[in-house]
Amino acid sequence: MKRNKITIVGAGHVGATCAHWAAAKELGDIVLIDVAEGIPQGKALDLMQAAPVEGYDSIIVGTNNYEDTAGSDIVVITAGMARKPGMSRDDLLNMNAGIVRSVTEQIVRYSPDAYILVVTNPVDVSTYIAYKTSGLAPNRVFGLSGVLDAARFRTFIARELNVSFEDVTSFVLGGHGDDMVPMVRYTYVGGIPVEKLISKDRLDAMVERARKGGAEIVNYLKSGSAYYAPSASVMQMAECILKDKKRILPVSAYLQGEYGETDIFAGVPAVIGGNGVERVIELDLNEEEMSALKKSIQSVRNNIAKLS
Repeated sequence: MKRNKITIVGAGHVGATCAHWAAAKELGDIVLIDVAEGIPQGKALDLMQAAPVEGYDSIIVGTNNYEDTAGSDIVVITAGMARKPGMSRDDLLNMNAGIVRSVTEQIVRYSPDAYILVVTNPVDVSTYIAYKTSGLAPNRVFGLSGVLDAARFRTFIARELNVSFEDVTSFVLGGHGDDMVPMVRYTYVGGIPVEKLISKDRLDAMVERARKGGAEIVNYLKSGSAYYAPSASVMQMAECILKDKKRILPVSAYLQGEYGETDIFAGVPAVIGGNGVERVIELDLNEEEMSALKKSIQSVRNNIAKLS
């Protein structure tokens, strides 16, 4: 029986932690690739030597050669510059656009049937670049956004109410930036609307904290950005494809008329299964929510327009 093959591009904190989650979940064999010689090899070997302790059987290899990624089922792009304090995700635009384009060309050369999951910031623009460069169908290319953003929002709510993290569900829509749209009206705690449990003032504060959740961590770390939650989030997306789970997750998906938008990637709820983004779900938004979503998507369009 052929095992799934997962390639992770970029062996920094996010990429290496993706490999860790993937191995722990036994999602398949893993290739960790990076331009830096020795880094992916060393981290892959370290993870392999944890296998006897943790009891997983994934084979993990590190490489600097894209030939070793051939035949991948899933490719996760984490390569790129990380944020520093005071930087927005959008500040990384020009630095990372070329990296994503080059990486994608190599991916499709060796793995033309792969699903490509993008983490590199600004993620909605990076996903757009990967899609346009790859020539793949839109269901096969999508980006990390709402799974991570909603996880942050859900964390704050669970801690506020002192309940299980698992019992909080939510969506965050729009671009993965400072004007993302946490959907308070579609947030539930054990099936109870969150607005019945937390005051508007407190919820507003949590919405703002979720929007700035990445920057809060960047400011603590000083050099580098979040990696545990982002990597866990994108590997949940990968797991949904590999196990055909058909979960409804908020991801940066290609819009083809949904929410009145076309030819753009933005965070929306979608069914994620064995065929990638199997369908985008259109929530019934009120005027205020739709206006916020349109503003967020326009920010993504503005960044795409800045690309050469």
